[in-house]
Amino acid sequence: MADNVDVNADGKLVVAISSRALFDLDEAHKIFKKNGVDAYAKHQQENEDVVLKPGVGFTLVKKLLSLNSPENPIDVILLSRNSADTGLRIFNSIEHYDLNIERAAFTRGEPTHTVLDAFKADLFLSSHYEDVQKALESGFAAASIVGASSKKTTHETQLRIAFDGDAVLFSDDAEKIYQEQGIDAFAENEKKSANIALKSGPFKCFLQSLQNIQSSFPEKDNPIRTALITARGAPSHKRVIHTMRVWGIRIDESFFLGGLDKGLFLKEFAADIFFDDQHKHCQSAAQYVSTGHVPNGVTNKVK
Repeated sequence: MADNVDVNADGKLVVAISSRALFDLDEAHKIFKKNGVDAYAKHQQENEDVVLKPGVGFTLVKKLLSLNSPENPIDVILLSRNSADTGLRIFNSIEHYDLNIERAAFTRGEPTHTVLDAFKADLFLSSHYEDVQKALESGFAAASIVGASSKKTTHETQLRIAFDGDAVLFSDDAEKIYQEQGIDAFAENEKKSANIALKSGPFKCFLQSLQNIQSSFPEKDNPIRTALITARGAPSHKRVIHTMRVWGIRIDESFFLGGLDKGLFLKEFAADIFFDDQHKHCQSAAQYVSTGHVPNGVTNKVK
């Protein structure tokens, strides 16, 4: 596990994001896939002054940077498999949107997850699935972005982030019982373990960092709002509530859906991003909000 599985000691929140998560690079990526790296490089150089449209993670980044202050330091790092030369269009777009992003790593085709520890990243968002998998294996909160930015329904000013529970905020221990033994065994285990806190999942420390920033503002009209949106229902909700109490973490809104579709609830919450480990929930969510697939836990194991 990486050394940064705990909240950064200096209190800084560090988010690393790939260029394809920050901006809409679909057209350029199609050229790369069809005609190769040279054609891609030529396209990017010829369009250096053409501003890229916002991508799936753009609104999240913009709202995070608006909260950056000496009291709540927030750093966004650009990680790209481009070269610095082909990446000039990306930085021109960053300048156009007045995004305060100063740090970047361009790896020219090499994996980007290897520099997360050096940057002390709390969260990694990327469109490259293997980079995300490797980051999770190394102990980082990481997600593969899905969902079209044009479909988003977000709050005008407040930063809103929603999380799934098992395999995201929590470990997948309970999910393993459900997958291997069925719903009855899962329900019985959660009933017996109602007063035993769940183990931490990959996004627990990121949520803790968010709450640290939240806590510096008054509770009323707070610039950050969080939600737990889980397929769990009664009585398995009791263990979740107990776990949050033990962790000392506040979740603003909690939805125990008992298997209902998550998409419409996320639309009403107007999340800037939602993190879930299961493809079916990500597909539902991505119809309405930016979504990060967390390829962690038993549901993502190769059968």
